[in-house]
Amino acid sequence: MSGHNKWSKIKHKKAASDSQKSKIFSKHSALITMESRKAGGDVNSPGLAAVIVRAKADSMPKENIDRAVAKGKGADGANLTEVLFEAFGPGGTALLITAVTDNNNRTSQEVRHALTKAGYQLGAPGSAVWAFAKSASGYYPTTPLTLSDSDGEALGNLVETLEELDDVQDIYTTADGE
Repeated sequence: MSGHNKWSKIKHKKAASDSQKSKIFSKHSALITMESRKAGGDVNSPGLAAVIVRAKADSMPKENIDRAVAKGKGADGANLTEVLFEAFGPGGTALLITAVTDNNNRTSQEVRHALTKAGYQLGAPGSAVWAFAKSASGYYPTTPLTLSDSDGEALGNLVETLEELDDVQDIYTTADGE
C-alpha cells in the first residue's frame, strides 16, 4: 500500500504547482492580449515584445502566447483595460494596485472586498499616486516609510490577499524594503 501514498503525494504536489503556473500564465495572457490590441497584433512592437519576453521567462508555452496575441488582434477578443486602484494600508502605507480586466466593476468590487475584509478602504483617484514616481518597470516610492513589525506583517498579509485576485497584476507600496 505504500505506493498509493507516494502517488497521492506526487499528485497533490503537481496539482499545487499546476495551479500556481496557471495563475501566472493567465496574468501573462491578459497582458499579452492587452498589448496585442494596442499594437494591432504586431509582435515586433516594443511593448508587446517586452511582455512576451517576460512570459517566456516564466516558461509560458509558445502556443499560449500565440493564442493570446491572436485574441488581442481579433475583433472577438475581450476588451481588456488596465486599471489603477489606490489605497492606504497598515501604518499609513500608500498602495497602488494595477489590474488588467475585461470588467472594471467586478474587479473593483473584488479589490474593495479584499481591502474591506482587512480593515482598509479604496482611496479616491489621486489620493495615493502622489507618493510614487513612475519608471519604465513600474512605480517606486518617492518617500519610503519604515514600518513596525506588526504593520509589516499586516501589509504582507494584505498584499498576499490582493495577489490572489485573478485580475491584479502588480502591487506597489511605500513601505521601505530594507
